[in-house]
Amino acid sequence: MDFFLDQNNLLILAVAATSGFMLLLPMLGKARGGKTVDVQEAVRLVNHSQGVFLDIRSPEHFKAGTIPQARNIPVADIATKMSSLPKDKPIIIVCDQGNAATGVATTLRKEGYTEAVVLEGGLRAWLRDGMPLSKK
Repeated sequence: MDFFLDQNNLLILAVAATSGFMLLLPMLGKARGGKTVDVQEAVRLVNHSQGVFLDIRSPEHFKAGTIPQARNIPVADIATKMSSLPKDKPIIIVCDQGNAATGVATTLRKEGYTEAVVLEGGLRAWLRDGMPLSKK
C-alpha cells in the first residue's frame, strides 16, 4: 500500500498508464472504422481488383486536386448517393487526413459494402508518397 502513496511511484504509474493508452489509440481507431490501407496497397487494389477511390471532401476541395479517377461524394451526401457505388469492388475512401473517412467506411460496411477501406493518412499521405493529383 505504501507503494501507491509515494509521489514518485504515482508519477511512474501515471506515465505507464498514459503510454499504454497511447499504444491502444491506433487499435481503437481501427476497431471503430475497420481496415485501413497505405498508398501502395490502395494503388494495388485499384490496379488489380478494379477498386474505386471515393473522395469524400467538398466539391471545391475535390476540384482543386484529387487522386486521378477518384469519384466525389461529399460526406453529407453519402446516404443518398452510396447506391451508385459498386458493392463487389474495393472502395478506398479518401479525405484530407484519413479521419473523416473512418465514419464513412463504417456506414458503407453496414450497408453491405464489405470491401470499403480507408486510405491511411488520406490525401496528405498520397502527396507525401509523391503520387499525382488531378484537377477536375
